[in-house]
Amino acid sequence: MALITTGNGLIRDLEKFGALGVYVPLEGGYEGRYQRRLRAAGYTTLHITAKGLGDVAAYLTRIHGVRPPHLGKKSTGSGAAVGHVYYLPPILNSHLEQLPPKSKGLVLWIIEGHILSNEELEYLANLPQLEPRVRVVIERGGDRAFRWTSLEKTLLAS
Repeated sequence: MALITTGNGLIRDLEKFGALGVYVPLEGGYEGRYQRRLRAAGYTTLHITAKGLGDVAAYLTRIHGVRPPHLGKKSTGSGAAVGHVYYLPPILNSHLEQLPPKSKGLVLWIIEGHILSNEELEYLANLPQLEPRVRVVIERGGDRAFRWTSLEKTLLAS
């Protein structure tokens, strides 16, 4: 891989496929360079981790309930000591509403994507067809050099 990269190939493939699976060197650093290239090309990036997502479709596109850890505190009443449910807005929709007018779209960059199930990966691969302003990049594993392929191909390989 070249020392200085423009990222044009990644941007071109991301626009072509909509969802990419990337393999990054374990020492890190490369993904930040490509995210910077995406922002320079007119995209807004949202960097999240796959751990703790729960229901991916609900977390990204619907109002969903979460329970913070109760830390030994009991909730009032006679129910179980699991705490109150707090309802959060869909993270993807709220970021799409805040996009700048000249933005090309939102790139959802998910790290630790190796823990996602095939059903969750299939949903994320189809997400750009459901919402055309969204592109998806999922880190699928490690490699010696930064490389990418369409997310459907990584789904077939797993």
